Amino acid sequence: MTNSADATSKAGKRERLAAAAAQVFHEQGVEKTTIADIARSAGVPVGNVYYYFKTKDQLVQAALGAHARSLRDLIAALERYERPQDRLKALVRGWVDQREVAAQSGCPTGTLAAELGKRADGLDREAAVGMSELIDWVERQFAAMDRGDAAELAVALIASYQGISLLTNAFHDPELMAVEGRRLERWIDSLAD
Repeated sequence: MTNSADATSKAGKRERLAAAAAQVFHEQGVEKTTIADIARSAGVPVGNVYYYFKTKDQLVQAALGAHARSLRDLIAALERYERPQDRLKALVRGWVDQREVAAQSGCPTGTLAAELGKRADGLDREAAVGMSELIDWVERQFAAMDRGDAAELAVALIASYQGISLLTNAFHDPELMAVEGRRLERWIDSLAD
């Protein structure tokens, strides 16, 4: 393998481990997850994990990075909609499309942020960064709708989603999220009038 191909392979395996960590942490929680669980999910020997990540906290940081990349990809996809209210409604529909996942394990970002929020080691603040980026993007959409209360509306939308994710998970009822999604779309339309 050439140095370039070797570097690409290493980056690919590192990203695969980060994605596996994000998934397993979401499904099991950080505290219950072992390095072996992540290795198994990524399809690599346990020893390979330590080549890329020396500690479990480094895997948590990598999972947070994977969440951030997913969020940026989502925002880029939403930007294809012309009107800000259509972008927001597409965001809500995306959440509703993931209602089965929420029923099983909650919101991937929210559950990780909630778990890490109980720590005071810096990872709690890193987890909040992704939430902040999403709130900022939602605020820009409401501001583009000429809403003077864009910041408050952004927090309200994200809070509604996080709340319904929690209830959907607690009751293992995906229909709760579908109902809330329809309500949020009507709410967004009412704010655009």
